[in-house]
Amino acid sequence: MDLGLAGRTAFITGGSGGIGLAIGLALQKEGVEVTVCGRDPERLKECGLPGVQADVTDPDALGRAVDEAAERMGGLDLLVANAGGAHGGGLLDSTPEDWLRTYQVNVLHAAHAVRAAVPHFEGRGGGSALVVASITGWKPGPKSSYASAKAAEIHLAATLGQELGPRNIRVNALSPGSVMFEGGGWAWFRDNRPDQFEAFARDDFPAGRLVDLQEVADVACFLLSPRAGGVNGANICVDGAQDHPSAGRFFPSGA
Repeated sequence: MDLGLAGRTAFITGGSGGIGLAIGLALQKEGVEVTVCGRDPERLKECGLPGVQADVTDPDALGRAVDEAAERMGGLDLLVANAGGAHGGGLLDSTPEDWLRTYQVNVLHAAHAVRAAVPHFEGRGGGSALVVASITGWKPGPKSSYASAKAAEIHLAATLGQELGPRNIRVNALSPGSVMFEGGGWAWFRDNRPDQFEAFARDDFPAGRLVDLQEVADVACFLLSPRAGGVNGANICVDGAQDHPSAGRFFPSGA
């Protein structure tokens, strides 16, 4: 199926590795010109896609990165707000700074990224944005600051879908479950605690395996494409029907 993405341009935060890079490479295969954003200049050089360095928790720096990418590519059609992370643990294990940092790198960065992209989208007659959240945002997880920030991202996408819809801009959330890729935390778990990992995969996933990067990237490409023109303000899960609450019992704090 032709997704109708050829000739479009995309900007991806947290795009130098993991889910963000997988989405970028998948979009590139669809004929999209992609610029990724990250903090680490070495990872940006090695990722294989054009990149711009910026701290996404700095709204001004993020806005400049979006503008730079749009100027380089001659406009902007697509945005993926993928940057994120967890600081601290549960409520009693986290400092106020942990909570602030977690919200900054997740939901606040997503809001600032979409806001920076809007003028560029309007210059193209519309656009499509994707906020990468997590099933932790709607299924209870062990890290309350992260879970609540991801829940806020899901609601942000729903709200922005309504707010920006009249401007011909769609905003959706994508909520992956536990995703397996080399260099990621779950690969560490598999290699270092194989018995626990096997139990986790067997008990939490009906298919007995974790989701892979390509499966997440394929759904992302569809949601960003004109083929999903009727999908706006939605939250789409790619989790293999994962029973997420038990993940907190298995995942090691050192991974």
